Amino acid sequence: MKKYMSLVLFAHSIFALPFAIIGFFLAIQTTQHGFDWKKLLLMLVCMVTARNAAMAFNRFLDRDIDAINPRTAMRDIPAGKISANNALAFTVINCLIFIGATYFINTLCFYLSPIALFVVLFYSYTKRFTPLCHIVLGIGLGLSPIGAYLVVTNQFDIVPIFYGIAVMCWSGGFDIIYALQDEEFDRANGLNSIPAYFGGNKALRISELLHVLSFIFVLLPVFYMPVGWFYYLGVAFYGLLLIYQHRIVSPADLSRVNRAFMTTNGVASVIFAAFYLLDTAFLA
Repeated sequence: MKKYMSLVLFAHSIFALPFAIIGFFLAIQTTQHGFDWKKLLLMLVCMVTARNAAMAFNRFLDRDIDAINPRTAMRDIPAGKISANNALAFTVINCLIFIGATYFINTLCFYLSPIALFVVLFYSYTKRFTPLCHIVLGIGLGLSPIGAYLVVTNQFDIVPIFYGIAVMCWSGGFDIIYALQDEEFDRANGLNSIPAYFGGNKALRISELLHVLSFIFVLLPVFYMPVGWFYYLGVAFYGLLLIYQHRIVSPADLSRVNRAFMTTNGVASVIFAAFYLLDTAFLA
């Protein structure tokens, strides 16, 4: 089990999961639907299995690339810790569990489940033909608040879509920062990424633009639903942490990329979700 958790970098689930929780409680706050433990647990199962499938499939598909990249050569498949066939089987099992969980949620989630899986799995191919791979990753993670809202309501609404776009821009932006580490490798091996296509300086400007858009989209819900001061504090902390990660990374100094990628973004999503839940509790 530890090997498979290493394969899928389970700790990275912290990125989108807080926004899924926001989507879930947003539905309870703004509609007549009440809290349901069964739906919450099924939503969490969907979040974990979709991400497991996406990450395991990425490791399976990129195993030959990872093997020749010094930064990734010790990942589980090229290092021989897990076989490629076992990684693929793990992907299939998680996909089946995901679809099975949506069956017990509602009809709309069940019908949309193959589309959601296609998006999160398709990302693994995109680096082979487009530098917009970071945006495709963002779309996959951006489904989390929208899907969580659907779990409760069985219908779409504009506010969870705002959060979905915010997550898309946020995660696409920080994935560009992470990809700075492989700029030369990607260019030399015909792989596509925004750093490889535009260079490090322009890539960081694109990342900054995406993060500005993300900040705008976490602010937009204030015009569509009642919020209190806790929500504004959450937005402020979220914006400050976005600024912070751009202050500590430059093309000339990538030593703090992991701090920007993992620590800062994990903290940003958790703090924003915590302030959102506090705001919801005080408005109740």
